[in-house]
Amino acid sequence: MKEFYICDCTRHENKIITSNFVVVSKQIKPKKSGEPYLALTLGDRSGQLEAKMWDNVEDVLNAFDQDDFLKVKGLVNKYKNRFQLTVHKLRKLGESEIDFSDYLPKTTKNIDDLWKALAEFVASFQNPHLKALVQAFMSDPEIAAAFRNAPAAKTLHHAYIGGLLDHVVSLFRSCDLVCRNYPQVNRDLLLSGAFFHDIGKIHELAYNRSFSYTTRGQLLGHMIIELEMLQAKLALVPDFPLELKTLLEHLIISHHGEYEFGSPKLPMFPEALLLHYMDDLDSKMEAMRAQFEREADLESPWTSYNASLGRPLLNSAKFLTPKPAAAPEDSPATEPEGEAEPISESIEEAPILPGRKS
Repeated sequence: MKEFYICDCTRHENKIITSNFVVVSKQIKPKKSGEPYLALTLGDRSGQLEAKMWDNVEDVLNAFDQDDFLKVKGLVNKYKNRFQLTVHKLRKLGESEIDFSDYLPKTTKNIDDLWKALAEFVASFQNPHLKALVQAFMSDPEIAAAFRNAPAAKTLHHAYIGGLLDHVVSLFRSCDLVCRNYPQVNRDLLLSGAFFHDIGKIHELAYNRSFSYTTRGQLLGHMIIELEMLQAKLALVPDFPLELKTLLEHLIISHHGEYEFGSPKLPMFPEALLLHYMDDLDSKMEAMRAQFEREADLESPWTSYNASLGRPLLNSAKFLTPKPAAAPEDSPATEPEGEAEPISESIEEAPILPGRKS
């Protein structure tokens, strides 16, 4: 097992580290002098880190490719308030040196429990057509195995093994609660949309060594793939209503909510609108949780800039945690000339938060 993970950067700032990483991306760029340098994105199960190699680059230019594993020695430092690694040496690892569990982040939740929770929701469906269709997907061994392992995204949210299932179960729970407040919403239709909205990511994303896009995923995107998967499985559900099929297709292609976010259509009925907002909410809440986890060691309640949300974040739990009182300075051995002020009046008391005892 690795001794240094990317999440440890805070404790190793301005220190030389040696560790193993997977190459998420590799670019060869020119310096001002015209000589090449390497711009890398390195990854492990705790995150990703930008890395630059400036010297002796010609010796390693063709020694490795994207998705290879490297042993790297370099300096951890900050540039524009973000950690990066200045690489001094590197070499490609042999297969016998690779422990794949070091490189791909995985959900801490029990996959079997998540799958069981999903199946119980589907079993509660009242619409026989939707129940049969979703169960046809879940009973497909290839789809089920991929669904249980796939990430929900490459980087933005639930970007870990089991992330897709974790995201969908979370969505089911949220949608089920919201339906109780809006009786006009068709619960089975909304939950079916939650099940299908990202299922194409089992083919869009590759996640054997690092998270990346497949060629099919890059060219088509998960929505087109989902429409193809839906069409194939509908052939196994006799007499499936055409109107219901059209609604499911709209749920798939409108769930991003805005044209600028890649949605071919805007949500045009209640279940589609709810799916978009619940999906967006779950994604953003997970992005915040992951950021707080990555920067848990920082003393400040403010995180660094979150690119997906476009802002730094305030960890409210850390912000509300009372700070330990500073130890009083030792009293001088002899009193200075003149009358000393009472200690109780010279030390300012810490403010007490509402609802907390002193």
